[in-house]
Amino acid sequence: MDLSLGSRIKHAWNAFRDNTEISRYRDIGVGEFYRPDRRRLSYGHERSIITSVFNRIAIDVATIDIKHVRLDENDRFVSVIESGLNNCLSTEANIDQTGRAFIQDVVMSMLDEGCVALIPVDTDDAPDSSGSIKILTMRTGQIIEWYPDRVKVRAYNDRRGRKDDIILPKSMVGIVENPFYSVMNEPNSTLQRLIRKLNLLDAIDEQSSSGKLDLIIQLPYVVKTDFKRDQAEKRRKEIEDQLVGSKYGIAYTDGTEKITQLNRPVDNNLMSQIEYLTSMLYSQLGITQSILDGTANDETMLNYYNRTIEPILSAIVEEMTRKFLTKTARTQKQSIAFFRDSFKLVPTSSMAEIADKFTRNEILTSNEIRQILGIKPSDDPSADELRNKNLSAPANTQEQNKAQEEEIQNGQNSV
Repeated sequence: MDLSLGSRIKHAWNAFRDNTEISRYRDIGVGEFYRPDRRRLSYGHERSIITSVFNRIAIDVATIDIKHVRLDENDRFVSVIESGLNNCLSTEANIDQTGRAFIQDVVMSMLDEGCVALIPVDTDDAPDSSGSIKILTMRTGQIIEWYPDRVKVRAYNDRRGRKDDIILPKSMVGIVENPFYSVMNEPNSTLQRLIRKLNLLDAIDEQSSSGKLDLIIQLPYVVKTDFKRDQAEKRRKEIEDQLVGSKYGIAYTDGTEKITQLNRPVDNNLMSQIEYLTSMLYSQLGITQSILDGTANDETMLNYYNRTIEPILSAIVEEMTRKFLTKTARTQKQSIAFFRDSFKLVPTSSMAEIADKFTRNEILTSNEIRQILGIKPSDDPSADELRNKNLSAPANTQEQNKAQEEEIQNGQNSV
């Protein structure tokens, strides 16, 4: 119903015109130039190619749906449970992150630190006072101290606008360890060795491009006494001052002095070691260069999902099921499961044949195929039937379809 002119004027609000709280010096929290809850990589990972590998894995894990589900007696998926935990995993994890951004943050933190804490921040009841709680918001935390039954975690507090250290019981915090810990996070693992080699390469590059001349000045006298050494040091300083103060970097020397330049390339096998460690890391993680640049074929992507993505997802899902679902809930066949869309990598040219096989073998209905293609469902009742459309429908099915069509038609006429 349209509002009257008086009602529209009374309830009108503009974000720029009516936002006067800040101008009234209201305390709205700590302000920062950079986003304070954003994940920062440690141990020099942000200066190497490791960041791209971490980011690729985290994005691929976050694209897979994780849901709070109900199973049947054979542990098969039945339906999605609309709970606060499912809302955190699919829609909104906290005031700053969506469900997908939260999972990506979980994976990035886990790969970087080796272990990450999943913290239920807002719940409907205190976790230690009730066996069953409703999780409203979640955040990731860095584990900085371990105790027998508790952990100290550092997490972003969105009410104070900064990271705080809190001690929580292990029973209410999901602790996910990197399945590739021995490859990526051990002090002498392949990844750590590669990072050290990359840091050495960066140091050599900075040294070679620092602008130093690397000169040796041969003076016409023997430098053995303190007086001669002071005299040589004075002479070196004079040449430095000449080069710094000259517009074109020109200096003069005595005819008896000899200058030798040393900034010549030095051969080493550092680059070959980096290439070897990179290929070894890729093989141990189940990653290839074609996966990173997007040219991998179906077999390579299947191997990547089975060897790299699936272990990480299983570690996250199993820990959530163990910590965030009570024993009673698990007895009632509640669980946390992940679902990967197998049709994302299928080209359009193959979808027609796949759709025909899936509908003909009564695996998917026509409307389910239309949903995969991004087309709205059909109103035809037969589009929701799980049967082979190439065969004639049974007589009773035809009668049911006709009755449904008549009910729909009568409903439209009554409206």
